[in-house]
Order: sequence, then structure tokens, then C-alpha cells
Amino acid sequence: MALVYRPMMQFSGMLFALLGWVLSCLTTYLPQWKNLNLELNELEIWTMGLWQACVVQEEGGMQCKDFDSFLALPTELRISRILMFFSNGLGFLGLLLSGFGLDCLKIGERQQEQKKRLLLFGGMLFWISGITAVVPVSWVAHSTVQEFWDENIPDIVPRWDFGEALFVGWLAGFCLMLGGSLLNCTTCSAEVHPSSVRYAVAEQQDQCQHLETETRP
Repeated sequence: MALVYRPMMQFSGMLFALLGWVLSCLTTYLPQWKNLNLELNELEIWTMGLWQACVVQEEGGMQCKDFDSFLALPTELRISRILMFFSNGLGFLGLLLSGFGLDCLKIGERQQEQKKRLLLFGGMLFWISGITAVVPVSWVAHSTVQEFWDENIPDIVPRWDFGEALFVGWLAGFCLMLGGSLLNCTTCSAEVHPSSVRYAVAEQQDQCQHLETETRP
């Protein structure tokens, strides 16, 4: 079974990790980390990301303004910038290392132990990348919930709500950790060699022929 499922698990792991890395990069630059609906003007929706604040009008227009200073940002947004960059870099490095460790890659076929280490190290990088993607979006979500239910803020003051980027970030972290887990699982399974596959097929054919001879009258 390991001979059959090992390449499939490697392919699935790389696919999930690649999807998670793309979503992580998308989360970093999306301006919808927080949404704000104004009751006085329901035709406008304010959004805030790591880099800029935007106003989305119902007519379809969107105006954005970059933040003037990094130090003027709230603490969670400053740390989130750093962690998201860290997540994207680790994810890219994990894709490179894991790619060279795949069984389907003909390069380094005689160095199976080194390829196994590359695959294991790449899976660990995906795990760290997923965690560093989940932490900032969860931190911003936690601070948003605290501000939303803060009794010291008057009810007339508009409250920030979850933006779409937070959900994209959670999905990115999940895909990265799932991809890393699948790749790490393949390093514990039996190695796939073409000779082993041919031997297994030949043995199965011999068993079938043996059964046919026994069933003949």
C-alpha cells in the first residue's frame, strides 16, 4: 500500500502547501483585514489591511490610502506584517526543498537519504509557515472582538468587524500545516523504487496464473 500511496501523498502535500503559500501571500496584501460599516452612510464600507485603509462605495468605486508610518500602526498590525513576511519566506523555502526531495524527481535518485531529509525539512518549514500565518490573523481577530465588545466605547461609535482576509489567512495556515503533515508522513513510509514496483506486479501476476491453473478441470 505504501508503494501506491507514497507518491500520491507527496503530490497532495505539495498541492496543499502550494495553495496555502499562495493564500498566505494573498492575505498579506489584501486590505480587508477589518471591515467597518457606518450606520450614517450605509453606502460606504471602510476596510483596513496591513498596508492601507480603503473606502468601498456601493457604486463600485474603491479608494485606498497607504499608511504613512510603520511605527504609527497598532501593535498587532506591525507584528502581523513581520510574521506574514516570515510565513511567506518559509513557505517559499519549503517549496524549494520539498520539490528536490520528491520521489518523482529524477535528480539524486541514488541519494535517497538526502532526498528524505529534504522532504522532512520542507514539511517542517510548511508547519512553521502555517503557524506564523495563523498567529497574526488570530491576533487581529482577537483584538477586533475585544474592541467590538468593549463597554468603555460608546454605542454610537462604529465597531470594526472581521474582514475577508482573516478567513483567507486561516485557510492558508490550515493548508500549509496539512501539506507539511502529508510530506512528513511520506518520510516514515517505505521508499518507492521502480524495481520494487515491478517485483510486486510480477508477483501478483504469478499468483493470478497459479489460481487459474488450480481452477482448471
